[in-house]
Amino acid sequence: MSHKIDDLLEAVLESYSLHPHIGKIGETQFPKRERILEALKKLQYVIFPGFFDQKELRSDNIRFYTGQLLEEIRETLLEQVAKTLHLFKEEYRQATDEEVQKRSEEIVEAFLGAIPKIREYLATDIEAAYEGDPAAFSRDEVISSYPGIYATMVNRIAHELYELGVPLIPRVMTEHAHSVTGIDIHPGAKLGRYFFIDHGTGIVIGETAEIGEHAKIYQGVTLGALSTRGGQQLKGQKRHPTVEDDVTIYSGASILGGETLIGGGVVIGGNAFVTKSVPEQTRVSAKMPELQFKRNENVEFQNGEFLTYEI
Repeated sequence: MSHKIDDLLEAVLESYSLHPHIGKIGETQFPKRERILEALKKLQYVIFPGFFDQKELRSDNIRFYTGQLLEEIRETLLEQVAKTLHLFKEEYRQATDEEVQKRSEEIVEAFLGAIPKIREYLATDIEAAYEGDPAAFSRDEVISSYPGIYATMVNRIAHELYELGVPLIPRVMTEHAHSVTGIDIHPGAKLGRYFFIDHGTGIVIGETAEIGEHAKIYQGVTLGALSTRGGQQLKGQKRHPTVEDDVTIYSGASILGGETLIGGGVVIGGNAFVTKSVPEQTRVSAKMPELQFKRNENVEFQNGEFLTYEI
């Protein structure tokens, strides 16, 4: 058995040499996913105090507790942002440690300063979810259990870091939310106030998508690109649609293309496939498949007739 392990070890080590780009041997500066997600969890504690943390919060301990969380978040992000700048930003690869640290501090301070704005936007999202869902028992239920609120929270956090030019970290955050909720929102996507994701599973919102205020999106919706065949050559181009205010998009709809503009007040029906702009106050619907009724001759009827439905 030991001999077989030795042979396997040699094969694995040879693989490391053949494919060095999928390993980080000797690289001490690569960001740590666990540390990034640790900061994300603490940000959730700050944004929704008393909902997810273990500590019982009171007026006499909230200042100290929140200050401690913010300091821990700051230290973690400073460390991880500095690593990403050093590795992934061309202008900082040859920079001194002092230069990288200075820029990291500027980024983290700007991000932390945006937390009140993030909370303000999320307060509108929670209101939209509660008012827009008759199944919602309370706003507390929305915050505690709705996957759309979690995915939206993570996007609003990640988007601030994305706008500040931070590589990797925003995507780690949103892909974590994707794995937890089934909702895939790129950190570059811009979400307006009162954004409501109903159910949510299978939603995809691309990097250059823009969504206005009071938008409501159901499960399985895609705001995507018409084509990604150009690969990296398309980087930086507007590839995903723009959705204006008061738009509702029902389940399974696909809206594609960077030039596609969905006007205010539009309703996109389920399973619609949209690749052209839609003027405001318009209803778009896919043609419903025809229902066929066929009697099942192999069923023994006891209490009346039995019908099968084929679509």
